Amino acid sequence: MTTGHDHAYTSATDLSQMIRDREVSPTELLDSVIDRIEERNPDLNAIVFTGYDDARQAAADAEQQVLSGGELGPLHGVPTLIKDLFDFKPGWPATFGGIPALADQVIDGNCLFAERIQQAGAVIVGKTNSPVMGMRGTCDNPLFGPSRNPFDTTKNTGGSSGGSAGAVADGLVPFAEGTDAGGSIRIPAAWCGVYGFKGSWGRVPAPLRPNAFGGTSPFVAEGPITRTVTDAALVMSVLSGYDSRDPYSLADSPNMMSALNDDLRGKRIAYSPDFGVYPVDSEVAAIVAAAALAFEEAGAIVEVVDIEIPYNHIELAELWCRMIAPLNISAIEDLKAAGIDLLGEHRSSMPPEYVRRMEDGYRLGPVEVGRDQVMRTSVNDAVQTVLDQYDLLLTPTVSAQQVDNADDGDTIGPSEVDGVTVERLIGWCMTYFLNFTGHPAASIPAGMIDSRLPVGMQIIGGRYDDVGVLTASRVFEELRPWFDTYELCRNR
Repeated sequence: MTTGHDHAYTSATDLSQMIRDREVSPTELLDSVIDRIEERNPDLNAIVFTGYDDARQAAADAEQQVLSGGELGPLHGVPTLIKDLFDFKPGWPATFGGIPALADQVIDGNCLFAERIQQAGAVIVGKTNSPVMGMRGTCDNPLFGPSRNPFDTTKNTGGSSGGSAGAVADGLVPFAEGTDAGGSIRIPAAWCGVYGFKGSWGRVPAPLRPNAFGGTSPFVAEGPITRTVTDAALVMSVLSGYDSRDPYSLADSPNMMSALNDDLRGKRIAYSPDFGVYPVDSEVAAIVAAAALAFEEAGAIVEVVDIEIPYNHIELAELWCRMIAPLNISAIEDLKAAGIDLLGEHRSSMPPEYVRRMEDGYRLGPVEVGRDQVMRTSVNDAVQTVLDQYDLLLTPTVSAQQVDNADDGDTIGPSEVDGVTVERLIGWCMTYFLNFTGHPAASIPAGMIDSRLPVGMQIIGGRYDDVGVLTASRVFEELRPWFDTYELCRNR
């Protein structure tokens, strides 16, 4: 059996096989993960809660199953992390993204991610950092502070699943949970140089309660953040599949692992450098443009396309902020009924921009909501027009480079990109369009700025073509492998 940090950058797929082959035990593996977390997380602030006692019991149970010849799940004994947002495990805190008033809140239930990965044998070690209610493309909050990028700890990880992305990039765990209502899987994946996958709407069930219909405007998704495409396909094969608690859950369950054997010969791939509306940092643009052309080596046809959306990037970012408000307001009202008034008694501890957006949300009426859905439809039509003609669409994941961490718990995005003013919460993120539409999308490492900071490329598939996105991702990983970039994190 091996010990120490020998497996810090071993994939979940390989760890699972090694456990099956008894080359490493679940308890020894967990001990090495805990050692690495204790050593490195203080520098990152990626993990905000550790549930070591529960994890040790789960690892011991997993080890006993191995020794007794019991049935082993596809993630048996593999350590992982869940996100500290609307993501739960019995007895563990749920601060909804570092809200001080919720520091001691405990929700005695499992979120779907925790439920299904534990059924597959994974061992949950703790919870990762995220911003208040997940409502920004950076990762910082007044309770825990910012998550620091393992490539440069003065920089932010991106958000909202920033703690998960930072932990995976730094080799703390091989995969972690991401949730995505506007890019929260893909944004931090881009800035932390890891792979983040958001499935088609309904592919991974979202059994929300008390409002089972709350995750539709915009579409909310759960998915994996990993270092390899194979691991993402493996985790998606565990997470996807029908759940009767979700009225939008898809009945079909495609073979995600089949993506590992397909190719792109003859596929038509569209590339948009800016979605037709975004200002994009010149270095980001150059790296993604070069990455997009790599698919020609795989026999695909890559063509630059124009995407016609009749609104500018600020109008569209404001649209997303309005659309996400009702889901937030529902949570605010539930907490208020339970005696925790976030916008009243606890207002001073909430981020000012969040308070302003929620106050705007309370003023929305049926006319404004209807008009917003018309705007959303125009985005859907523009994206679908391209995907009616092409198999895939490529764009940058985010238009900006990593921002510096603030020291007040309120890190936000850039005020301008390429000399153009942008909305600071999410207006520099080229991701939320796919939460308007529900198409599958991933962020994949496209290259490095000055051999120092990662850049992500977004791969968007046709409606329900999750396997196609994974196939393109796996082909790109073979053409432009990025694993060596983690030496920058390892040697930090």
